[in-house]
Amino acid sequence: MIGRFLALFLLLATPLRAEIAIQDVTSPGGLKAWLVEDHSIPFTALEIRFRGGTALDAPGKRGAVNLMTGLLEEGAAEMNAQKFAEARDALAAEFRFDNSRDDVSVSARMLTENRTQAAELLRLALTRPRFDADAVERVRGQVLSIIRSNAKDPSAIAGRTLDGIAFGDHPYGSSGDGTEDSVQALTRDDILAAHKAALARDRVYVAAVGDITPEQLGALLDHLLGDLPATGAPLPGVAKLDLTGGVTVVDFPTPQAVVSFAQPGLERDDPDYFAAFVLNEIVGGERFGSRLMRELREKRGLTYGARSYLIDYDHADLLAGQFATDNKTAGQAVDVLRTEWARAAEGVTAEELAAAKTYLTGAYPLRFDGNGPIANILVGMQMTGLPIDYSATRNQKIEAVMLDDIRRVAQRLIRPDALRIVVVGQPEGLRTAP
Repeated sequence: MIGRFLALFLLLATPLRAEIAIQDVTSPGGLKAWLVEDHSIPFTALEIRFRGGTALDAPGKRGAVNLMTGLLEEGAAEMNAQKFAEARDALAAEFRFDNSRDDVSVSARMLTENRTQAAELLRLALTRPRFDADAVERVRGQVLSIIRSNAKDPSAIAGRTLDGIAFGDHPYGSSGDGTEDSVQALTRDDILAAHKAALARDRVYVAAVGDITPEQLGALLDHLLGDLPATGAPLPGVAKLDLTGGVTVVDFPTPQAVVSFAQPGLERDDPDYFAAFVLNEIVGGERFGSRLMRELREKRGLTYGARSYLIDYDHADLLAGQFATDNKTAGQAVDVLRTEWARAAEGVTAEELAAAKTYLTGAYPLRFDGNGPIANILVGMQMTGLPIDYSATRNQKIEAVMLDDIRRVAQRLIRPDALRIVVVGQPEGLRTAP
């Protein structure tokens, strides 16, 4: 038992690094990727991102990229949806297609023994999707069901309301799922146009981890992506934030009010970003020791959990957060949030800084727990513009943050006057601000 506690102490007391051997690969056709070779298990995890995402929806076609993404696994070339699924399952391959505001993502897992066949199947899904009428209607129905469900979800309503306030007419200001009307109106031609706009070689990022060599990966990428269009649709411009301090209440019958909040954030390449990252962990991070958790949950029992987080979209940056509380205590909870936000601008203590550093440096290597998660991290690093050695140096940057850095970034970043709070529910005792 003593040995176990000693090992845990040493683990937490020693700065950890996630050092992995990342190779920068360029295919014969000029496609770039990051690779971590691991031949211990005969399979490869492949992560592909196309920058743009649902923000590329054409005017009046909201939801087109999302609907298109959902149809990529619904048949390709000569195979309808059922035949495609049977071919994928026969190869024991896994494909997942998803999207966000800023990207369309493709996740693949394939065994070494049939990697060639699995890559060919994935190539057909990406370059020759069928978009059959029955598949379009089936996936359209699934999307509409999600939209209707979100219309009754207080958290979704809060997020959607806050986005609309923050981003206005920019694509970020509305859901990438679209609305019932916009999705109902989408045609097959709209889906084809979304496919051409979003999946292109000029905006692709790739990471691979597993049983594959650089030469094999280069050949696979040219085969997999070489037939995609060279360029896609133009990316949207910068999202101008329109956030002012105050409270927006959305009257909605729910026993628990959902509170979402946001203010302008900090760009990922800002010299103060790491200090802001540590500051946020102290104020509203994942630990039970964060200020919001301590003040809202532990001291007053107003919520089960409260978090804040830095959001780094491609075209906007936010410092945002959310929690839920009983309608009867919503006013008190919002007052506590405002108090803690104002207090955050004054800085933190040395004890708080040390605890945050220990958590952040200790938790980071635990994220590298398999081929898939590693590939996902690597492709995210590329899209963010981080250097290839970031995983080895990241914790050093955390350790380098000092109290003066926190104080400086707190005074610069924390904006109580620009903190917009959205409350969805029927809150009591809520004190609004101008």
